[in-house]
Amino acid sequence: MKRALFALGMILMAAPAHADISHKLSTSVQLTVDAAASQATRIGSTYSVTGSNITPSTVGGLGSLTSGTAVGYTPTAYGLTTDGSAYTFTESFIEGDDVPSGTTVSSGVVGSLPSYGTVTTTAGGVAGSLAGTVNSAGTMSLTAGGAGTSATGQFISEITVK
Repeated sequence: MKRALFALGMILMAAPAHADISHKLSTSVQLTVDAAASQATRIGSTYSVTGSNITPSTVGGLGSLTSGTAVGYTPTAYGLTTDGSAYTFTESFIEGDDVPSGTTVSSGVVGSLPSYGTVTTTAGGVAGSLAGTVNSAGTMSLTAGGAGTSATGQFISEITVK
């Protein structure tokens, strides 16, 4: 009996354990559809002339640039510095892109892009049957869409003990 009382006394003297425990569950779905995009870079007009044993009588150059017209150029007129001697002459001209009057964006769509020297265009995604749901039980479902889409489902279980 003394042993039983002693054991009961020991149990009563033991301090209870205290711990704060939290458990958090989170489920999420993210659906994305790529947007269409275009990037255009204008090419500038250039004119150059080089040579040896030549004397220019009229130096050429670029014309003036206005929207809707070509720049154009005037060629260099030249004569030989020393008749009968060897000479070199190189003249080059690159017609650059026209200056556009402007681009109109309507409902996020550009109706027509300017025709530039460098244009990169990316088609937008097609949602198709892209879908994602999370029900009250935390169960998720994902349905693949068309090209240029992604569906990401995530479940997080977090336990914190303090």
